[in-house]
Amino acid sequence: MWMMRRVRLRVRPNFDSKHHHPSMASSVIHSSHHHLRYLSSHVSFPPTRRPPNNLIHLLPRPSSFSSTACSSHLPLAPSSSSPSYSPTTTEELGSKVLLKGMKYPELQEWVQSHGFRPGQAMMLWKCLYKNGFWAHSVDELQGLNKDLKEMLTKHAEFKALSLDHIRTASDGTRKILFRLDDGLVVETVIIPCDRGRTTVCVSSQVGCAMNCQFCYTGRMGLKRHLTTAEIVEQVVFAQRMFTSEVGPITNVVFMGMGEPLQNVENVIKAADILVHDQGLHISPRKVTVSTSGLVPQLKRFLHESDCALAVSLNATTDEVRNWIMPINRKYNLSLLLNTLREELRFKNNYKVLFEYVLLAGINDSVEDAKRLIDLVQGIPCKINLIQFNPHCGSQFRPSSVEKMIEFRNILAEGKCVVFTRYSRGDDEMAACGQLGKPGEIQAPLLRVPEQFQMAVNA
Repeated sequence: MWMMRRVRLRVRPNFDSKHHHPSMASSVIHSSHHHLRYLSSHVSFPPTRRPPNNLIHLLPRPSSFSSTACSSHLPLAPSSSSPSYSPTTTEELGSKVLLKGMKYPELQEWVQSHGFRPGQAMMLWKCLYKNGFWAHSVDELQGLNKDLKEMLTKHAEFKALSLDHIRTASDGTRKILFRLDDGLVVETVIIPCDRGRTTVCVSSQVGCAMNCQFCYTGRMGLKRHLTTAEIVEQVVFAQRMFTSEVGPITNVVFMGMGEPLQNVENVIKAADILVHDQGLHISPRKVTVSTSGLVPQLKRFLHESDCALAVSLNATTDEVRNWIMPINRKYNLSLLLNTLREELRFKNNYKVLFEYVLLAGINDSVEDAKRLIDLVQGIPCKINLIQFNPHCGSQFRPSSVEKMIEFRNILAEGKCVVFTRYSRGDDEMAACGQLGKPGEIQAPLLRVPEQFQMAVNA
């Protein structure tokens, strides 16, 4: 029996422009004169497995950028050197194929290539993702014939992650530490919410290259991308372990370790797997991918995915954003926001979520609130004000609750849709911006602009 499936054709945008270097898909870096000397070369993406330990630039030299997109040098975090990253159709662990690294059409083709019917592929898919199954081994498969199970034992791997340990915060938030095949550790957070919602915050990379000054993960630098299977399994594990305790996973946010759109291939593929209607079947609008503002990859995501987009804004001037989010020196506020205005004209009933971490004395003034209203004009959006979560070595302080309320009220008076996110799981370093474990070599702290010295030293 043949199964009809709808195919949506999209034109993939051309990202070669004066603002985009052809050898990189993500971010900008220049050497820090204080903490690190990075080898001078063009960008190479980190591998999905076993990188060497040396460090390199993540981006081409500033001279290769257009002056309209890059105002100055960009000191981002260290990265592992490797050949250019090029994901394949199927992901492998040793000699075996990672089942959770394949979308359904790929899984069906792979099963058929071993001589089995398409219907067997759908049964396998449901065993991997359907409620109450979430199979982690051949022994847990139901309804599949003996020959298919033997083939899977020989050629397939169910697990991409191993549980290291779980930490539970006083508010019920869980931080899960997973051990990867190469020994690296990645973190996932389960957040029980009100009204029957449970959110899983997944990581897309080990570490992060963006070096946002308020984020603990950014201090690690970038170790490598996660594979599609490693991303998907974070959600499957959460469903398997916590559904009976906190309810089914209803929301997925790519707001854990890493810059999701720097790993755009695997993130889009993982999101497609999460929303498949015969699997986990999470609504696309409840799968949110967050970015610091990688413009070419942002455009690609909006063209290829129906999932929600969040943009970490955090400042209303280029001067402040250049400091706290160095990626702004390549993709500044004007370029980022104008791109969103243009792209969202073609997305019906779609709103981008702007995330704004409030830092005391840095970006929480009345003037900042008024500028933010002006900046987002013409962009269908919601604004999420986030309480800053301090961490070891942090030079910032969270804004007071009173200041957050004042900021929110100004935005509301300006006809913005705004809500506030307070800390969850911060007593176990599970809150926003607290994930990861920096090593001996850390990304550089950037020079504090003179007008903010008092706020930082307070």
